[in-house]
Amino acid sequence: MTHSISTLAASLALLVVGCSGGCSQSASSDGGAGDGAAANGDFAGIVLDLATTAPDGGSAASGYFPPGAPWTRDISAALLDPMSGATIAWLHGAGGWGAGAMKIDFSIQVLQADAATPLKAFTTTQDFFAPDCDHVPVPIPAVGAIEGEDGYRCLSDGDCHLIVVHQATRKLYEMWRADINGATFNGGCLAVWDLNRIYPDNGRGEQCTSADAAGFPMAPLLFTADEVAAGSIAHAIRFILPNNRIQKKMYVHPATHSSFATSGPATAPPYGARLRLRADYALASLPNEGARTVARAMQRYGIMLSDGGNIALTAQHDRFTKAKWSGLLGSNDLNKILVSDFQMIDLGARIPFTADCVRNP
Repeated sequence: MTHSISTLAASLALLVVGCSGGCSQSASSDGGAGDGAAANGDFAGIVLDLATTAPDGGSAASGYFPPGAPWTRDISAALLDPMSGATIAWLHGAGGWGAGAMKIDFSIQVLQADAATPLKAFTTTQDFFAPDCDHVPVPIPAVGAIEGEDGYRCLSDGDCHLIVVHQATRKLYEMWRADINGATFNGGCLAVWDLNRIYPDNGRGEQCTSADAAGFPMAPLLFTADEVAAGSIAHAIRFILPNNRIQKKMYVHPATHSSFATSGPATAPPYGARLRLRADYALASLPNEGARTVARAMQRYGIMLSDGGNIALTAQHDRFTKAKWSGLLGSNDLNKILVSDFQMIDLGARIPFTADCVRNP
């Protein structure tokens, strides 16, 4: 029951219209109710490194959940879906990636909280849906920012995702359309994930959304400057498509949700689709090692259709990482990679979207 817009604040400022926390409740095309851009600055002295506290000692994403989470599965040898050829051909003919090329969104921020971080209650908005969403207090670090903004105010009317990792309780808080103004905290859909748990195929519940349209957690699918600088991304990557290029009201596990805004035919990829960059793709043709690192991850772990919008890939903002994107990877460094360079791995059963969320215990 949710979708919205995916805003873009790339390292060099791009704009995007997307769909992640409320499109199934919106008549807006491509999910949107607005778009926004973020300045790309650093908060001096604040570096949040999840890798240092990950149970496996690995990268940020590999430490979010126990080993075995679906986005960490190596799919380099996975069987192709029977619709792979038809879907890739249709998607290529429909225009491929949104914005005409594989661009990168660098706007989503991930914050860390500890046992001393205060929990703050929020007032629900029209972007909160029951029973899909969780109405519980959220840990809010003193210094932080939401997607597309320099602080906690949602000034650009974008997706304004708030993502906080609470290490004290091993929980991941992800909210769509957050806005904090002093003591006033208004919030849309909040999804709280237990980082000690391997969720079943239907995640938090069948037909249930999260802070992202497909019902996925967002943070584990974001690649970071620290990962790219280290030369290894050990997980699948979040990707998005325009709503008219996503199969109408259909999803596949581990996604648990679609959107009424989707309008693609049966040959279009459903929410949850996992694409794999072809093994024979010429990595040497890419402009730098950062781009090649992302491409290798797309060959081994793939990309997972998570939301509706125009900027294909989503990286984590570098405000709270040690490494920085400048000189490492740019918004257009993967432009040469076409939809036709991908295959769609076996998706399993397609599930019609009804929006009748049944939460798992």
